[in-house]
Amino acid sequence: MTAPAYVDKARVTADLRFRQLHARADWVDREFPGLIDTDKNASLLRMLGIDLDAMAPGDVVASRS
Repeated sequence: MTAPAYVDKARVTADLRFRQLHARADWVDREFPGLIDTDKNASLLRMLGIDLDAMAPGDVVASRS
């Protein structure tokens, strides 16, 4: 079993806003905690077009601590 990975919500909302998807960014900002579990929300992140592999290594963290 692999350790959970998280992505900073601010990084996701910034990416959405960069692509002019402001309503989706607002929704993510309202609905998610500061760190988004990439395993539990993998389908949602794909639907939003968030490419975790393209993010800088520091943007995806291995734990919440």
